[in-house]
Amino acid sequence: MPTPLSNFYLFSYNTLQALGWALSLYAVISSFASTASLNKAYAYSGNLVCLLQTVSGLEVLHGAIGLVPSGFLFPLMQWGGRTHFALAILRKIVEAEIHKVQEIPAAFITFFAWSLGEVIRYSHYALNSVSTSPYWLTYLRYTAFIILYPIGMALGEMWLMYQALPLIKEKNLYADFFSGLPFSYYTFVKASQYNALYFWAKTYYPLRKSRKSKARAIRSTKEIKTSKE
Repeated sequence: MPTPLSNFYLFSYNTLQALGWALSLYAVISSFASTASLNKAYAYSGNLVCLLQTVSGLEVLHGAIGLVPSGFLFPLMQWGGRTHFALAILRKIVEAEIHKVQEIPAAFITFFAWSLGEVIRYSHYALNSVSTSPYWLTYLRYTAFIILYPIGMALGEMWLMYQALPLIKEKNLYADFFSGLPFSYYTFVKASQYNALYFWAKTYYPLRKSRKSKARAIRSTKEIKTSKE
């Protein structure tokens, strides 16, 4: 049962995340406006995106302890995939002084899709934790992902990972960590691409199911309001 303290915490957490991703969205758009190019998104917003994505690991804990009804498996899958992409691939390649991957349109597409989607999602969660989210925001929450999620996944994350594979192999990234394993990090990333469709389905279709139930609830609420007027 939610308590005033837990609701206040969730409102604060989701509000801060919404503001952070709004700032990231502004930085991504500014990178294009300032340079007339899609190639500078990471330079403008990479550090902020990595920070926000890391902090979002709290949502796995929220589900595990029952603070939110999502459980922990779905948040863990989404957080693990995105965090691996942001920190293990993008950020590590920066540290290895390989800039070709950050400076391709896929980075812009990924950050734009992530940022816009998260502004909508966290704003919706923040308002729901203290009252009721307005109709238009609920509609966006359960509609925008239909476009943003596959675009960010296919044209952003997966394409960028594909472009990064030759650089990962050339630099032999994480060689020490994988030295005791029968496969390299390069092989791990290739395998993760083949498994991407499975994990995508595991996260995408539950959202489509939630959208249908929310749409029915919204229609019912609107009909009740209309009948009272």
